[in-house]
Amino acid sequence: MRLCLFEDGVEALEPLSLTRPVFELRCGLTSLAQKQARYLALPIAGVCIRPLLEELQRQQNPTWSVNEPGVFASEDIILVNGRWLPPDDAFSPPVRSCVGMVGDSVAYVVLRTSEKQVLSWERLSEMLDHWQQSLAARPAGGSMISHPWDLVDRNGAEIRRDFAWLDPIRENPDRPGLMVAGPLGQLWIAPEARIEPLVFADTTHGPVVIDDGALVTAFSRLEGPCHIGPGTQVMGAKIRAGTSLGAHCRVGGEVEASILHGYSNKYHDGFLGHAYIGEWVNLGAGTHNSDLRNDYGDVVVPQRGLKINTGMSKVGCFLGDHTKTGLGTLLNTGTNVGAFCSLLPAGRFAPKYLPSFTSWWNGSLTEAFTLEQLLITAEIVMRRRGVALTAAHRALYANLFDDTAQERRRVLRESEQRLLRKSA
Repeated sequence: MRLCLFEDGVEALEPLSLTRPVFELRCGLTSLAQKQARYLALPIAGVCIRPLLEELQRQQNPTWSVNEPGVFASEDIILVNGRWLPPDDAFSPPVRSCVGMVGDSVAYVVLRTSEKQVLSWERLSEMLDHWQQSLAARPAGGSMISHPWDLVDRNGAEIRRDFAWLDPIRENPDRPGLMVAGPLGQLWIAPEARIEPLVFADTTHGPVVIDDGALVTAFSRLEGPCHIGPGTQVMGAKIRAGTSLGAHCRVGGEVEASILHGYSNKYHDGFLGHAYIGEWVNLGAGTHNSDLRNDYGDVVVPQRGLKINTGMSKVGCFLGDHTKTGLGTLLNTGTNVGAFCSLLPAGRFAPKYLPSFTSWWNGSLTEAFTLEQLLITAEIVMRRRGVALTAAHRALYANLFDDTAQERRRVLRESEQRLLRKSA
């Protein structure tokens, strides 16, 4: 049986899904795709994704079939929804073709050779409807990720689940000056990690995982469950429970129950809580986000003209790739900021919603710099981490710039109208 992942519910997962397939979103120690492959005990053979992501996906995963119609038509396959967070129990492959459901959502579709189909992105929605009506349904277990805050909310529990899959470290070298409260068996330190003296790790409520090449400097506090990703530097920071720091981040200040996807900077003091930050994001010194309303009510997150009640009292901010904040920027509860945005302080909270490629400058919303200027900056930023801005990256960002133009114009027009009403 071959495993193929497909995208679903993309818009509801923005801004994080703007620049990556939904199955690449992180929760716990791994991406959703890694959890799905691990649960099914199958390698990923192919993906069905938005066309604007094709070129970069082929570059990053050259062994996968990407949007290749009919490539699995002669084999038994299992199509897995990229939003599916699998359950704990063991997977039992069904004998016949069927649809695995989580509520009203398709978690996976098993197609035996007798149900040969040509899979394509253009017909995906139609085919899912057809399979729901024509194939037997069975409960898939687990849950579906519908919004970015779902990932943040489940992150601590997923760190605990993923910890059980880590290979045990045969020799844990002596770490002079590392203080530990809680079970030592919940502390996992890769041999190549560097930990300075006077670091405190608290495993009382969950595991603390420090990956290869990570650096944790003196006076840092790590509260489990948390994950310090490979090559990431924690600079005298307070890393609170429920936090996952992806690869090659630079983190200072206080971070609580948040996910940094990777290659992002929060180097200086400032609070980040119940947030998901994309790649290549830079948070200027003194950037703070609120994750709790003064009245302790449910947080509402704006998304593409909608206001979505999260049903949760603790929700921070969600920032797309390559977004930057200036010194002292203040982000309100439930802030949603697209890719390639720039936020500078204006003595008050920044807007709760910024579409991609816009700037909050001197208290007003404007279009960002030209696409070419933004790509020049992106190239510099990525080169500093030893990553090249490839032609595939450029094509993705150019297509994204065009695809988000209508939404950008809508929000800019509404912002101008508000300013006119105030001046009147």
